[in-house]
Amino acid sequence: MNKVDVVVLAAGKGTRMNSSLPKVLHKLAGRTLLQHVISTVNCVSDCRIIVITGHQAEAVEKFHAQRNCIFVRQSEQLGTAHAVAMSLPYIRDLSNVVILYGDVPLVSLSTIEKMIEAVKEGQMGLLTAEKHNPSGYGRIVSNEEGSIESIVEQSDATPNQLKITEVNTGVMAMNSSQLKNWVPQIRNSNKKNEYYLTDIIEIARLNGCFIKRIQPNSNIEVEGVNNREQLSRLERSYQKYLANEFMLAGNSIADPDRFDQRGKLKTGFDNYIDVNCIFEGEVQLGNNISIGPNCHIINSIIDDCVEIKANSIVDSSRIKSGAIVGPFARLRPGTLIGEGSSVGNFVEIKKTTVGHGSKVNHLTYLGDAKIGPRANIGAGAITCNYDGSKKHETTIGENVFVGSNTTLVAPIALSDNSFVAAGSTVTTSVAQGQLAVGRAQQRNVTGWKPPKNS
Repeated sequence: MNKVDVVVLAAGKGTRMNSSLPKVLHKLAGRTLLQHVISTVNCVSDCRIIVITGHQAEAVEKFHAQRNCIFVRQSEQLGTAHAVAMSLPYIRDLSNVVILYGDVPLVSLSTIEKMIEAVKEGQMGLLTAEKHNPSGYGRIVSNEEGSIESIVEQSDATPNQLKITEVNTGVMAMNSSQLKNWVPQIRNSNKKNEYYLTDIIEIARLNGCFIKRIQPNSNIEVEGVNNREQLSRLERSYQKYLANEFMLAGNSIADPDRFDQRGKLKTGFDNYIDVNCIFEGEVQLGNNISIGPNCHIINSIIDDCVEIKANSIVDSSRIKSGAIVGPFARLRPGTLIGEGSSVGNFVEIKKTTVGHGSKVNHLTYLGDAKIGPRANIGAGAITCNYDGSKKHETTIGENVFVGSNTTLVAPIALSDNSFVAAGSTVTTSVAQGQLAVGRAQQRNVTGWKPPKNS
């Protein structure tokens, strides 16, 4: 039995979130709670993912439509065992089944693999955890030999059972035959008249199945989200974990409590990250990179020895080795900054290639442009790339000098070694080596008198 079927329970409303969004659509580290679960499970070979939806099922299914899942709706929420029962027609014969939860987002792949291994050994796997404060959790009831006998929900527990600190996480695994035989045996004879999946433990024991307790690598794996305060705490715990992974890989963070990774961060070593930096989407860092405080890096590639100064935004761009960006720079999608180039403060660049060794030092906008090597773009220069209907391209060659407060009206080309005088509006292309002067004629009026104050 190498096939694995994973059932993810994601039907609940999440009343305590006090939100119009279903709970599993709330985000942790930039991804929905359910995305975290699905992404981890997708790493399991020969795996079928069955997601049980209910509250706002259409919204949940639409958001995760490209995630390689089978969605099954639970029209009435009658308990966790009832939810799992909805999945039974989709469970393959001779498969190993793992049950996860859409609001417990961080169960690791290694923990899931341990659950599967227990099933392969002919056992049932149950993920448990020790909690200093077990309030709200079902308690693990063991016999004198320490074997698991049952799980008691808190609302049904006796005073002595409430003192138990080993708790049920809800995550369990068994083979498909067991699941299909045992789930229909569960009854709703409890204070809430719900079908508790936890009752399957006692059924398994009565059928002679040994229940193997499995512990997570860290309790962060089994933290669930029921309200916004829990979500916030889990966010900080997870970010601290990601920061530690980053540092263990050979990088430095000024303050791990002020680091945010909202996606995938691939990194080299000897990088330094200052406070309040956010990495979003898929970001790739080389080596020996310095990123100043309050920077936001989105879906970008940063090569070796780049310096990004404070308060800069880099979005869907590439910065090549040795370049300097910022402070207060904004690189918009489609930007390529060449080796050794400099992009300074209050510069905005969009869909533009800046050649190696070029300088765009301050107060400039470049859009839909190609800039050759060793060009110098002065302060206040802009490309007028939009005519109200279409975008047009500006081409600037090698060793071009563009003076301050220049307006380049696209489509236009400045050939190699050309020069544009400061304050010019340039509307026609400039040939190699030419000087372009596009200023209005100056007049000095003698005897002019300013208006008098009334």
